[in-house]
Amino acid sequence: MTAFRFIKDCTRAAFTGGSPRFVAWVGSLFAVSLAGVWAYSYQLNHGLIVTGMSDQVSWGIYIANFTFLVGMAAAAVMLVIPAYIFHNQAARSVVLLAEGVAVAACIMCMLFVTVDLGQPLRFWHMIPGLGRLNWPQSMLAWDVIVLSGYLALNISIPWYITYQRYRGRKADIRVYFPAVLISIFWAISIHTVTAFLFIANPARPFWNTALLGPRFIASAFTAGPAFMVLAFRLIDRETSFKVDPKVMRLLALITAISLQINLFMVGVELFKEFYAPTAHSASAQFLFFGIGGENALVPWIWGALLIECIAVVILMVHKLRQNENLLAIACIFAIVGIWIEKGMGLIIPGFTPTPLGEVFGYFPTWTETLVSFGIWAIGFMVFTVLARVTIMIETGRLKLGTLGESQVLE
Repeated sequence: MTAFRFIKDCTRAAFTGGSPRFVAWVGSLFAVSLAGVWAYSYQLNHGLIVTGMSDQVSWGIYIANFTFLVGMAAAAVMLVIPAYIFHNQAARSVVLLAEGVAVAACIMCMLFVTVDLGQPLRFWHMIPGLGRLNWPQSMLAWDVIVLSGYLALNISIPWYITYQRYRGRKADIRVYFPAVLISIFWAISIHTVTAFLFIANPARPFWNTALLGPRFIASAFTAGPAFMVLAFRLIDRETSFKVDPKVMRLLALITAISLQINLFMVGVELFKEFYAPTAHSASAQFLFFGIGGENALVPWIWGALLIECIAVVILMVHKLRQNENLLAIACIFAIVGIWIEKGMGLIIPGFTPTPLGEVFGYFPTWTETLVSFGIWAIGFMVFTVLARVTIMIETGRLKLGTLGESQVLE
């Protein structure tokens, strides 16, 4: 009975008693998500023909977002390790919020895969035990399994901890620590397996490089902590929950180091592609300089590298990094730069040119754009709800009373 009361109270706390700005924020997200649902219904009625994808470029903005968000989910480990392994109390105070980011990112990943399938009834093939996963031969099957497992871990661990605190008890670390250890290795695996999904295509030389796996990890540990800096800053300002400045410094330092490593590996790739170009350099040529008049991605990729360089300068200089406004700008630049470089800048050139040497342009249609915004809105709503409930439990505003009645203290 207490577990059902816990769910009921968390649901009530998540959607009641918010400030006008909170209500406006959730309402805006709900409106955007409805627009995404409407666009998806349009796609269902007309098929994938309403997207910018084609037989030649069969992945687009959906898989670009999926690839980016898998890294966002994995990045939660950057606070899990110091919190649970090195007993960093500052990190432990916000680790549940970081796991909320992972949950929201995993849900968005699954939604982006679902909308990319075209026919949603095909999704049952991806359910372990029911569908035809073609495991272990299929790399996509591995991706589904590790992503589902990581989602389960990031739901179960915070569930146990917050449930115990709701009941006024201390969570027993012996109960959840084994799951924490598994989640640490699992976090690395989800993005590594996603990289393998691309690397295992020998006919696509742009992806078929051993450096892609390390690049995925470095980019994940850039964008994820950068997002958490922005989210924690907003939480610190808008709620009664105060984030320890040590956490912000730790995340900023992780972002700075990871971004430097990512840019170094991008430079290595550029050297390999253009110092002694071969026929396999055509995809990189298409991305950075265009081919046959198709150059829509060129300003985007150079813009991404530019803002990443600006971000790394701000993050590397201690005085600049200490400035909250400059730190926020650097984090935004890092997130946007990684999204472009690792999203559209990775997916589309992998298909271009085709094995027959054809060059096909791709640009997302309004349908894909609305669906994508809708999924992002759902993800932000999930994180908002999880963060609100977590904060209320952590600050003692939501708890089980001594007479068995729940108390939501405003």
